[in-house]
Amino acid sequence: MNSVKHCVLLDRDGVINRDLPGSVCSRTDFEMLPGAAQAIAELNRKGYHVLVITNQACVGRGDLAESELTAIHELMRRQVERFGGRIDRIYVCPHVDEDDCDCRKPRPGLIEQAHEDFGFECAATWVVGDSDRDIEAARRAGCRAALVTTGKGLAGERPAGIPEFEDLAHFAREIEYLREAR
Repeated sequence: MNSVKHCVLLDRDGVINRDLPGSVCSRTDFEMLPGAAQAIAELNRKGYHVLVITNQACVGRGDLAESELTAIHELMRRQVERFGGRIDRIYVCPHVDEDDCDCRKPRPGLIEQAHEDFGFECAATWVVGDSDRDIEAARRAGCRAALVTTGKGLAGERPAGIPEFEDLAHFAREIEYLREAR
């Protein structure tokens, strides 16, 4: 296990890229949200390792081949690298809800795997998501949660006590303040 001081875990769809009603099932569907690549680069410059944790039931349903998912993630990484940033690892749950797996958010399995691999302190680690599933997974893993309103974040009730940001860029600008406000 590596021991990393600071990590930020990001949901993918709705946080990094546009969320689509039928899922992002090809590279042509993938569209980075404005400022997201720059925000990841800013997090890196501030000393954070960026890990992506994403549910991708489209794989489990047979709508997306794993090879195309890999190609989508390579495209995402290249777009982030153009701004001097990097995504250190991507964790994917390819299952559907009916599979009842431990890795599908809101269960914390992806976060637990990232913790095992990177050794970050959960209580000091942010999980940034756009849905209740992301917030609940963070809570179950003992991490700090932040909500962005770029994806599903505008729908439904806002969880009390969860910091809310217009987008990932706003979160990245505020992270140092958030760390001090623990």
